[in-house]
Amino acid sequence: MINMLTQKQKSFFEKLKATYGKDPLPSFENIACEFGFKHKNSVWQYFKKLKEYSFINSIGEKFFINPEHFGAVLFATPVKAGFPSPAEDYVERRISLDNEFKIDSPSTFMFTVKGDSMIDAGIFEDDMVVVKRKSDPTSGDIVLACVDGEYTLKIFRKKGQDIYLEPANKNYDVIKAQNSMEIFGIVTGSVRRFV
Repeated sequence: MINMLTQKQKSFFEKLKATYGKDPLPSFENIACEFGFKHKNSVWQYFKKLKEYSFINSIGEKFFINPEHFGAVLFATPVKAGFPSPAEDYVERRISLDNEFKIDSPSTFMFTVKGDSMIDAGIFEDDMVVVKRKSDPTSGDIVLACVDGEYTLKIFRKKGQDIYLEPANKNYDVIKAQNSMEIFGIVTGSVRRFV
C-alpha cells in the first residue's frame, strides 16, 4: 500500500508518524508551521492523498494516523534458525506489541524479570513479561503471584487441594505459601532486548 505514494508523500507520512504518533493530528496550520510549509494548503494536499489510501482516518473533525501503520514489519516468510534459505521480499502485515499482547488493555501489564528461576521456560533476567490480570490460572500457567508479601514469577501447579509454585530452574525449590498466596495474573508473552 505504501508503494502507492510518491517519495515525498512517504516522507511526509513518516514525519507525521514520528512527530505525532497515535495522538490526534493538529490543525493544518500547525503542521505547516512545524514542517516548514508556507501554506496550509500544501498540508491539505498531502492529507487528501493519505486519506484516499487510508493512511489517515478522520473522526468528526479530528484526523488520526491509521493504527495499522504502526509497529514492526512482519514478513510472511519465516526465518530458519538452522540452514540459510532464500528470503522472499514480501510483507504480510505490521505488528505492534500493543495489538499482539493487548498491552493497551487496562487488565494487561508488563514487568521486568529479575533472577534466573525461569530460564528453562525461556524467560531470562531483564526480559519484559506481559501479564494479563487473572486470578484463576490453570495448572501449568506461568503466573505472577504474591506469596507471603513478595512477588514472584513461577509455574502454577495444582494437584487436588495442593497448590504450589514451581520454578523453571532445577537450582530452585518449589514455593508453598506459609501464610498467603495471591495470583496477580498469567504471563501471556515475553520480550527480550539485545541492544
